Order: sequence, then structure tokens, then C-alpha cells
Amino acid sequence: MTLGLVLTACSPVVDTSSRPDSSGSSRSGVAVPSLSTVTPLADPRAWSGPVDIDLPDPAIRPVVDAPEPELPVRLLDAQGTEVIVRDTSRILALDIYGTLAQTVFELGLGDNVVGRDVSSTFPEISDRPVVTQNGHELSAEAILALDPTVVLSDTSLGPFDVLLQLRDAGVPVVITDSHRGLDNLSSLTQQVADALGVPGAGARLAQRLEQEASLAQEQIAAVAPADLGGRLRTIFLYVRGQAGVYYMFGEDSGADSLIEAAGGYDVAEEIGWDGMKPVNDEGLVAAQPDVVLMMSKGLESVGGVDGLLERFPALASTPAGEQQRIVSMDDEQVLSFGPRTAEVLTALAVALYAPDALTTD
Repeated sequence: MTLGLVLTACSPVVDTSSRPDSSGSSRSGVAVPSLSTVTPLADPRAWSGPVDIDLPDPAIRPVVDAPEPELPVRLLDAQGTEVIVRDTSRILALDIYGTLAQTVFELGLGDNVVGRDVSSTFPEISDRPVVTQNGHELSAEAILALDPTVVLSDTSLGPFDVLLQLRDAGVPVVITDSHRGLDNLSSLTQQVADALGVPGAGARLAQRLEQEASLAQEQIAAVAPADLGGRLRTIFLYVRGQAGVYYMFGEDSGADSLIEAAGGYDVAEEIGWDGMKPVNDEGLVAAQPDVVLMMSKGLESVGGVDGLLERFPALASTPAGEQQRIVSMDDEQVLSFGPRTAEVLTALAVALYAPDALTTD
């Protein structure tokens, strides 16, 4: 997947006419520039218009070529269930963001992956059959047809009974941490590596991801205002218009650490917004955001920026609404963390403080 941008007035907008689908097909476009090459706006609050980001296909860089797993592995997974993994020749790694599958490829075990979730579309995995239905529903039939020797997943996909059904069928199922954030980059990576019998590769990959994330944050610090008062007030809205789902993500939701790491000012703590709660006018008025961060499909589901502001008149009266400052990002990328953390943070920081660098003349 690559970032295609068309210039409309002063607003960079992704050309969605050729977005990839579950087949894993990709398109050409313009990638997000490095923070070291951009100049932040003198007044980032003056920027007007939406920015929609879809990152390019990730560059898979295995830390080890063809590692030799140390098997069998006996472990307690994230739910405290004892699992014994004796064979990693046929791996399924499934979660809502595709983070687990990319981690397996980065560990050097990509050739052993026999299927994928709908979120995993990078070229190296795109020829594997999809085992999720209707978006993110696990299919026991599709999974068992691939005869996996181990399945890694978490609680982001369901129904969970499918994973229990796999265990009953004798398939080792390892449940990993469902949390996605900067605070568990290393631990989640190590969970995957340990389950597959390659702890050394896990340690190397975890170190690399931490270093890349740290470098990205150093570069963001050079672009974002040092004074918190100068940073853009940012909220994260999760919406699904067809289902009537409208949430604002607050403290401990994962969105708070994402916003702060990308150089924004997360207003959740200031207004006492904890976790993930239905959004209301009072919350929007109290937040007074300069920027709204969303998932791209969520924004599309309410008819774009105009539809969002029509649905929430209170938002229209905030600085973000008045400037139509909505930053949307591909659903499978924005909260994925894992191997894409540095890319995601960089893209969001550019969208916040140097959005003109995303435009093409």
C-alpha cells in the first residue's frame, strides 16, 4: 500500500480510487517524507483542511535469515494458559491490525506462514489465503483447512470460541497481549518470538523496534513545539456510521500514547476522559481540539468531513471543526504499533506540523 495524494486547495487528500483490497494488490503514490527533510509550519493552527494517510507497503527486514526454532516450547500465554508448541512449520498469526503477522516475517519465519488476516496485505504475505470473514471474523473452517501447527492471536478478533475450537482440535493456540502501545513494543515482540522458539531473534527485533521508535521521537521533538501549550490539541474519534458507533478514545486507550508520541497534545487527561467512551457534545466542547485523529474508513462511514461535522455540530464550533482539520489514517495502521511504530509516528507528526510537505504540485 502506498500513499497517493492529490492537492485540493491547501489540503492534502489521499486518492482512494485504488485502495488495496484483501487480495493484497497495491498502488503507486507518494510516501511520507522524513522529518529531517521537512520544515514545520510557523503557525500549525492556521492550516486548513483534512489529511488522509495510507502508508506504503512495509519493508520486511528479517533480523535473521531462516532461523532454527528451539522446540518444543512450553509457555504460559497472555491469558495464563499453558501451551506447548512442537512445530512451527505452518504458522498463522492473526490480529486486527496485522501486527502479529508482520512480526513473524520480521523474525525470519515468513516462509512458514500459511495464511493471513484481512489486515495483512504486504507483498510477502499477499498470496496466502485469508482466514477471516466479513472483515475481522475468524473462520474455524478456513483455519483448519490450512492444517496449522501453531496459531498466534489475541482478543482483537472473534468470536473467541473459534480459538477454543482450534484448541479442542489439537492446534496449539497462543494468545498474545492485545494491547498496542509504545510501552509493550519489546514485550509483544518477545511473546511472539518465544512462542515460535526464536527468543534470540525476538530480542534483536525488539531492540531494533525500540531504537527506531526512539529515533522517530527524537526527530518529532525537533519539529513539534517544546511547550505543551504550543502543541496541537488532539482527540481520537472512533466512528462507524452504519452501526451508529461514535467513541472518543481517552486515557489508557492506546490513542493517548500515540498522540503524545507523535507530538500532539492529548486532551484526555485534561478533561478527565478515561478509556473508550461514547462521544458527546460536552466532551467535544471541553476538549476544544485543534485536530481530530480518525481511522480512514470511520471517516468515510459518516460521509467524510462534511458528514462528521453535520453529525456533531459541537465539533463544528471547535478549532478543528472550523478549520476542518481532520487527520485520518488507514484503519489497520494507525493503532498497529509493532514493526510499523516509527513509520506511523513520523507520518502523524508530518500531518500535524508540516502537512504542506504531503502535497504535490
